[in-house]
Amino acid sequence: MSLLQNIQESIIQENNDLSPILLKLRLLASRLGSKTLEDWVKYESEGYPLDADIPSYRIVGVTYRGTFSGPFGSGIENAQIPPSIIEKYANDRWTKYKIRESIAAIDQLTNSNNDLIGIDASNLILLLQGKVYKDYSCNDISGLISVTSLYEIKQIVRSRVLELTFELEKAVPSARHLEFGNLLKNENETESVKQITNQIIYGNVEGALIGTSLDQVNVKIIKGDADTVVNFLVSKGFPNSCACDFVEILQSEEPINKKDPFGDKAKNWIATNLKKSAKGAINLGGAIAKKILEEAALKYYGI
Repeated sequence: MSLLQNIQESIIQENNDLSPILLKLRLLASRLGSKTLEDWVKYESEGYPLDADIPSYRIVGVTYRGTFSGPFGSGIENAQIPPSIIEKYANDRWTKYKIRESIAAIDQLTNSNNDLIGIDASNLILLLQGKVYKDYSCNDISGLISVTSLYEIKQIVRSRVLELTFELEKAVPSARHLEFGNLLKNENETESVKQITNQIIYGNVEGALIGTSLDQVNVKIIKGDADTVVNFLVSKGFPNSCACDFVEILQSEEPINKKDPFGDKAKNWIATNLKKSAKGAINLGGAIAKKILEEAALKYYGI
C-alpha cells in the first residue's frame, strides 16, 4: 500500500485521531518535496505562530457579554454586546477570532463537557468604556466561542486532507506510488503539489497553476472579451481547443445568477470535460479545473 493510500484509508475510518494522520501527511509532503504542504501540516500539528497566515476555516465568531454599573446603584449583568459596537470601537479581530492552537489542543477542547470556550477579553473593558450603555461603566466582559466551531475546524481539516489526496492522485501520477522510502524527483510534479495545496487549503485560484510559476503568468480577463478568456485558460493548463470550446459556450448563453455563472450548456461541458481531467487528458485536477472555469466565467460576464 502506498503512503497516499494509507492516508486515505486512515482519514475515512471513524474516530481516528487526526494527529497521526497529519504525521503521515507530513511525511508524504517531505517525499513530494513540497514545503507549502509541509508547512501547512506542521502548523496544523503544532499550532500556527503569530507571523503565519491563518486559513479562513480557522477564523470563528465570538459572542461577548458584559457587566455594567450605572448611577444610584443600578446595574446590568450578563448583557450581550452587539458585534457592531465591538468592531466600531475596537476592531473585527475581536469578532473574527483566529484559532491558532494545534489540532491536538482543539481535540482536548472539544472533548470537554462545555458548550462554550472562553477567551481573554479584558482589554475590551477600556476600549468599550462608556460606549455600550450611556452613563454606565463597563466592569467585566467575557468572550465566548462555540465548541461547535472547533468541531467544524477538525471536520474541515479532515475533509481537505482527503480532497488533497484525491487531487494528488489525478494531477501527480508519481504520488500514487510513493512508499515510505521513495522521493518525488519530477520538478513539474513538485510544482503541481504546491499549486494544488494552495487551491485546496487556502482557496487561492491564482495558485492553481499546474506546472507553471506564478511569476511567469499574469493573464487578465476583460469583460466580454473572448480572446482574453482563451489566453487565461491556456495559461492555467487547459488545451487551446478546450478553452475555445468553453468560450463559445459562454458567448452563447447567460449565467443563471451571480452565484452560479454557468448556464446549462456550460454545466454539461464541464461535467464531460472533468471526466477527461480525471483520465489525464487535461493536466488539472477536477476541483481545480472547475474553480478556474468559474473564475473565467465570472470575469467574462463582469459579475
